[in-house]
Amino acid sequence: MGKLGREVYEQELLRLQTELVKLQEWVRATGARLVVAFEGRDAAGKGSAIKRITEHLNPRVARIVALPAPSERERTQWYFQRYVAHLPAAGEIVLLDRSWYNRAGVERVMGYCTPEEHRLFLRQCPQFERMLVEDGVLLRKYWFSVSDGEQERRFRKRLDDPLKRWKLSPMDLESLTRWEDYSRAKDEMMVHTDTAESPWYAVEGDDKRRARINMIAHLLSTIDYHEVTAPKIKLPARPPSSGYQRTARALQREVPDHAAELV
Repeated sequence: MGKLGREVYEQELLRLQTELVKLQEWVRATGARLVVAFEGRDAAGKGSAIKRITEHLNPRVARIVALPAPSERERTQWYFQRYVAHLPAAGEIVLLDRSWYNRAGVERVMGYCTPEEHRLFLRQCPQFERMLVEDGVLLRKYWFSVSDGEQERRFRKRLDDPLKRWKLSPMDLESLTRWEDYSRAKDEMMVHTDTAESPWYAVEGDDKRRARINMIAHLLSTIDYHEVTAPKIKLPARPPSSGYQRTARALQREVPDHAAELV
C-alpha cells in the first residue's frame, strides 16, 4: 500500500478536524469526560497525531498531559495516584502523551520498577480502568506501531534536524538495542489490559499521514456525539469616540521590526 497523498490527506484531515471541533463542543455541552491514551514505539507518530487533534481545539477544553519522570515523593505514592490528578472534569478532554502504561513499557524494560511492582500493575490496571469507565469516563487507548527500519530512519532524521534533535533521548537510543524486549513487554501488557471494557486499538504508523487519518477517524467513530447548536452571535456596534487619544508610541518599548530586514 502506497503512501497517502498530501492533497487527499490534507482534505480529509480538515474534515476530521472539523468533526473534532464538533466533538469538543458536544463534550463541553453534555459534561462528558474523555481520556485518550497514546502509547507505542518511540518515533511511531504519537506526538504528531496529538498535534493534529488539538490544532483547532480550545486548550481550556482539550489539554495534553505528558508527565515527566516521577519525583522522589511520587515514587512513594500509589502508582496511579499522580495520573488521577490529571483526569478530566465534566466537559474536558485529556490526551495522555504516554500514560500509566509507562510501568508496562519503559519501566519494565529498563528495570525502573521491580518485577513485583510490574505484576501488581498488570493486576490493578484493568481494575483501575474499569472504575474509570463505570464512573462514566470515555477511555480510549491507542498503540502506535512502527517497523524497526522506519523507526531507525526517523531517528537518523531527527539527528540531522536541529528542530527535532531534542526529541532524541538516551531512552530512544536504548529502544533500538532493546527492540525485542519492548516487543515482549508490549505483548504481555496487551494480554492483561486489552479488556472488553477498555480495549486497545493498534495504529500502523509507518505512513504518518495514514496513521493520523485512521486514528482520528476511529476515535470519532467510537463516540456517539452530535453537533451542538451554537448560540447566534451578533457583533455589537462600536460606540462613537469619546475623545480617547492613544499613548505616543515613543513612550512605549516596541518590538524591533525584524521582518523589515527580510525584504
